[in-house]
Amino acid sequence: VQLQASGGGLVQAGGSLTLSCAASGSISTINGMGWHRQVPGQEREWLACIISSDGSTYYSDSVRGRFTISRDKAMNTVYLQMNSLKPEDTAIYYCAADSMCWRTATGYDNWGQGTQVTVSS
Repeated sequence: VQLQASGGGLVQAGGSLTLSCAASGSISTINGMGWHRQVPGQEREWLACIISSDGSTYYSDSVRGRFTISRDKAMNTVYLQMNSLKPEDTAIYYCAADSMCWRTATGYDNWGQGTQVTVSS
């Protein structure tokens, strides 16, 4: 499975940004896709995941209510809509895929390359 993340950039605090993650390859093995982020020197943090088959979504407490994960099943693409961004949301954001919707970064075997999100105060 290959994952291509895009959509990162620089945004002011309070603003919004939408990340995309396009999956290709052996996608029939995938039923869970998740978004994570990592600040240099810190552990990778799981943020959200979506079950491909039924669209169920799960969020970490740190982003619930501000971030929304969604999918375009036909396009094999998952999105992360990020609203009310804060400077502490600054990180490299990664998408990941696996057979399940793991609620931890360590559960995923397939990773995209990451996209930088910077929130200025």
